[in-house]
Amino acid sequence: MAAARPERLRQGGLAVLEICAVAALYYGSGTLGLVQQLVGGQVTPLWPPTGIAVASLLLRGLRVWPGIALGAFLVNVPLGPSIPAVLAIVLGNTLAPVCSYALLRRTGFRTELDRLQDAMGLIFLGALTGMLISATVGSGALALSGALSAEEFWPTWSVWWTGDAMGVLVVTPVLLVLRHARWPKGARPYRWAEGVLLVAATLCVGFLETSSTPLMFLGFPLLIWAAFRFQLAGAALCALSVSTFAIIAAARGSGPFAGHDLLTNMITLQAFNGSSSLTALLVAATVTQRNQTQKEIARACGLLAEMVAKATAGGHHPRPPDRGGEREADAGRPEGPS
Repeated sequence: MAAARPERLRQGGLAVLEICAVAALYYGSGTLGLVQQLVGGQVTPLWPPTGIAVASLLLRGLRVWPGIALGAFLVNVPLGPSIPAVLAIVLGNTLAPVCSYALLRRTGFRTELDRLQDAMGLIFLGALTGMLISATVGSGALALSGALSAEEFWPTWSVWWTGDAMGVLVVTPVLLVLRHARWPKGARPYRWAEGVLLVAATLCVGFLETSSTPLMFLGFPLLIWAAFRFQLAGAALCALSVSTFAIIAAARGSGPFAGHDLLTNMITLQAFNGSSSLTALLVAATVTQRNQTQKEIARACGLLAEMVAKATAGGHHPRPPDRGGEREADAGRPEGPS
């Protein structure tokens, strides 16, 4: 009993540290997300805290949910409009990632994102389905508190939902990649050169996205390049960069966002971010699964070749039949009727 108590204290202290870390990351990313808001108040086109919340639950389990609630409370308290509304928003922002986590665990989700079903689950269950809760509860709380009119409810709800979903699609894969990332050993120089070239090309396309030239579509070849050559690690980081530059362009009203109203810009931005994230995740998962299948086939062929070699080295080969003996036996055998 005496030895078990320090262990419980250590585990309890570790859990408290994890909760505080999640709360700090949630608050910091929420403050950063509000910088590029296109809709006043608490609604942004990309809400990074939802991605952090879902990734934290997937990596550390349900024990970190108080950190999500604490971070959501710290972010929303200065924004108002009232304490009951803030508490309702905090409840929705906490339940949404918890629901996404439960749905993903029910389907056997793997944090490596190395299967197509994992990417599909994160998209349709973790992002699009789970974030319905936060959008509905949050928009409803603002409407009941009088901060939203009846005409503003559905536009706010749609922006809230897509912003939270984009946070899961863009931020969660990056955090999962960082969790499983390892320094590449034995990588050839041309692979490093290719990686540097991809980073430089992404930055160049990002500057074009934020300029007056509407060339956002140039990001898609980069996403496919990153997914094929660097799988999820490259695709997730590239999708985050492309989406970030698109949000900056939308906030500035430059490129394809110039001269349009807020609704048109939101539709354009969310369609682009959603398409880029879907492309990156699906292509990366498909390529990773294909590579794993090829490795399994090669491993099976190697084992089969090894078994055949052992059987050949240790076994006795049957001697081929003596054709001369067969002819003598045939000569002595009576002929049948013709």
